[in-house]
Amino acid sequence: MASEELTGLSNIFARQNSTSGISLDFEPDTDYHFVETLEERYKCAYCHLVLHNPHQTGCGHRFCQHCIISLREFNAVPTCPVDKETIKAHEVFKDNCCKREVLNLQVFCKNVPQCNSKIILGRYQDHLQQCLFESVQCTNDECQDQILRKDLKDHLSLHCKFREEICQYCNHYVVSIHLKNHEKNECPDFPVPCLHNCSQIILKKEIKRGKLAEHENAALREHMLQILDKNSKLEEQISDLYKSLEFKEIKIQQLADTVKKCEKEFRQFAQLLGKNSNLMVNTQTLASHIDKSAWLETQVRQLIQMSNEQQSKFDLRPLLETIENVKQKISFMETYDQRLVALEGQSNKHDVHISLHKAQINKNEERFKLLEGTCYNGKLIWKIMDYKMKKKEAMEGRTVSIFSQPFYTSRCGYRLCARAYLNGDGSGKGTHVSLYFVVMRGEFDSLLPWPFKQKVTLMLLDQSGKKNHIVEVFRADPNSSSFKRPDGEMNIASGCPRFVAHTVLENAKNTYVKDDTLFLKVVVDLTDLEEL
Repeated sequence: MASEELTGLSNIFARQNSTSGISLDFEPDTDYHFVETLEERYKCAYCHLVLHNPHQTGCGHRFCQHCIISLREFNAVPTCPVDKETIKAHEVFKDNCCKREVLNLQVFCKNVPQCNSKIILGRYQDHLQQCLFESVQCTNDECQDQILRKDLKDHLSLHCKFREEICQYCNHYVVSIHLKNHEKNECPDFPVPCLHNCSQIILKKEIKRGKLAEHENAALREHMLQILDKNSKLEEQISDLYKSLEFKEIKIQQLADTVKKCEKEFRQFAQLLGKNSNLMVNTQTLASHIDKSAWLETQVRQLIQMSNEQQSKFDLRPLLETIENVKQKISFMETYDQRLVALEGQSNKHDVHISLHKAQINKNEERFKLLEGTCYNGKLIWKIMDYKMKKKEAMEGRTVSIFSQPFYTSRCGYRLCARAYLNGDGSGKGTHVSLYFVVMRGEFDSLLPWPFKQKVTLMLLDQSGKKNHIVEVFRADPNSSSFKRPDGEMNIASGCPRFVAHTVLENAKNTYVKDDTLFLKVVVDLTDLEEL
């Protein structure tokens, strides 16, 4: 009998019913700072925290939904921890009155003192989604910075190292941290000089990097002629230097002959000096010849030194090396045929890229056809493919939620969509798929009655054909900001944070997910809704 009662208790708490209206919820096991001291009647008799989805037992004590389930799981015969009375499944009921009171308790935002907002507990998570002082992660790929929401716009546009900036040369978007490397090594429109002293340089025109190979091919003849002209000038310079050296050698030889002649005269005068009786005259003549000989010897030394300097100055080795470099450049230019073959290979690669682009265009056309099939009867069938991959992205925080395509209640009716958190949101985070209904800004809002008041049905479709769908129904609360006329692109989403548990959705016995694809359906009751 006890086992049957426990089974019944489990069935009672299996899934929260949302048919009573808009979903208000909050995260359990969180330290909230209440504006007024939390009364004991709003505390769970088991965990002593604020009641989450309160249930009342036959003995009159209140428990959180997950706490009373825990009592069942950990005790063969669950008993009330306050008065030790046995908890019977048929005596336990969901205390909606208490839940309503708890959800309307006022709490401070966790970001005090920067944020001084006071919010009802049921709207706490909605407030955090908009709070300017909440810490959020930068939305740019690779950036791990945490920034206050109020500073996110400036961070994305001015400070983030991974923001996208426009290259001033090619006008393509490049991640900021890679911009300098892009301009220096990759940008096809970055201006670079021609390697040769061609007319483009003379006219002070630089060439785009992507056009450099084209320029080299087009100006190949001009470059070859310039190299040959430079080579001819170098050969003329070498010929002039050889002639200059020959002239210097002849002059040196003449000076050497003059020195020899002076030495011969000096010896003759020395012989005459011994024979001549007039010592004074001969001495003066001898001194004159000695001075002349010394002067000539000095001149010869200076000429030899000048000759050596000229040889050093006009050393032929750098010229020969320059000629060799020119020959190598000529050989390099002769390899342009091979480069033309390589360019032809690149052209083939470009053809492949063009084919890929055509395939992408076809894919986009298919997508446009899908958009053309937008529903205008208040019904949405939302096909979510690659479920495992998208859930993983949600778990890693890269893409926390996804939106469906818009749908309408009529051609000129309300513009609506659905929003899904595959890894859960709020109280369903990490355990459930959360599904919300969103009112979007439309073209005909000024002609439509506000607030939105229609009944909404959220469904997870069974793909086995047995129509064992999971269904949640609620009617729009006219007092909620979620259903007023949108001021921005869309209102705050409203719906079920615990729409379906992952254990139910991914159970192999069920067929809610098939071929990694699931189908969600949203139906708006069009009763009493007047068409324009």
